[in-house]
Amino acid sequence: MRIGFLFNHDQVHQVAHSLPIALALARGGSDFEVMVATTNRRLTAEVIRLGGGMVGHGVRLVELVLTKSTSRLLAATTEAILPTTKLLVYGDNLDFFRSLDILVVAEKTSLILKTRYGLSNLKIVHTRHGAGDRAIGFDKASAGFDHVLVSGRKVRDRLVHETGVDPSRISIVGYPKFDLLPARGATHPLLDDGRPVALYNPHVSPHLSSWYEVGRQVLDWFVAHDDHHLIFAPHVMLFERPFVATIDKLRLDRAGRIEERYLRAPNIHIDLGSRASTTMAYTQRADLYLGDVSSQVYEFMLKPRPCVFLNSHRFAWAGDPNFRHWRAGPVIEDVANLGAAMERSREQHETVWRPVQETLFSQSFDLTEEPSAERAARAVARFAGQAWPDPLAVDLDDAAQGRTGTF
Repeated sequence: MRIGFLFNHDQVHQVAHSLPIALALARGGSDFEVMVATTNRRLTAEVIRLGGGMVGHGVRLVELVLTKSTSRLLAATTEAILPTTKLLVYGDNLDFFRSLDILVVAEKTSLILKTRYGLSNLKIVHTRHGAGDRAIGFDKASAGFDHVLVSGRKVRDRLVHETGVDPSRISIVGYPKFDLLPARGATHPLLDDGRPVALYNPHVSPHLSSWYEVGRQVLDWFVAHDDHHLIFAPHVMLFERPFVATIDKLRLDRAGRIEERYLRAPNIHIDLGSRASTTMAYTQRADLYLGDVSSQVYEFMLKPRPCVFLNSHRFAWAGDPNFRHWRAGPVIEDVANLGAAMERSREQHETVWRPVQETLFSQSFDLTEEPSAERAARAVARFAGQAWPDPLAVDLDDAAQGRTGTF
């Protein structure tokens, strides 16, 4: 049986959500032929880097390109605004997708293989990418997959109740990206002088992000307050193109340029999309999270710390499940209140915000001693109708036969 893992994006931020599953499947010693398909050199390099020598040795790597001249022309003329290559690569590589029994993806675009190109026999498994709360993560397209791997019960429950996904088509597997964290936390070498470090992590979507309305005001605040460090690491797609176009709510906007005064500020570290923005290096290093709707806040809450949220659009957010994470810290509408909000989040963290964050985290992530990627690999194997050893069942069998100590 041939199982393909597709990485089809401009940036590398989705690779860590599903590549560990491919590696776990290949290590499992099954009869699966595991393939990884990439659509640009940046993705290929990241897959090889994270593959730890297995890509090309146990996991076959395929690089998909635009094969039609009309596709290449269209991509060349529109790519600055739209993800044209990402959309056209499917139709140009239908023979590859027809060769698969199962396709595993971290995004929803691949559903056009079923809805547009008629590959009804191809089973598509969705790993999702992140454990966030945005409405687009729970839209009707979410019900189009044959199976969905989710991080925790929050995601499962919303898929069932809001999109009508059959619970039997959902497996809770934890968060494979967490498997990639180093055993010892890494620190950023530029930021280690005792000053508190804030991470500003605005989202890319113009109708939700704080960047377009108040982002530069945030940077100005830190320029004027050099008793703080700031890591400015927005969503990796915010500055990827000259224009930002979103499909969940049609809107076109510009992120603009980063002015010289910010680039020269000695207390501000700016990363507009390097690999470090995707490895959790910044979410693990920062002392305080400052953002809006990015799912990275949940990765930050792996180790509870103060948070502040920017409601620049003045949403009526209380009680809205799409802003559930805003319960993790103060929410402000005016950057003039940023200093007070950060102070409040620190002073009240242990008594007010930490318990909330721990609850939000436990609802979003079901983590066990077994690596999440191995749990996900077992779920994919069982979906494929293949046997896969269950560590818990093995442990119970060993205990029953007296081969272990206390259980």
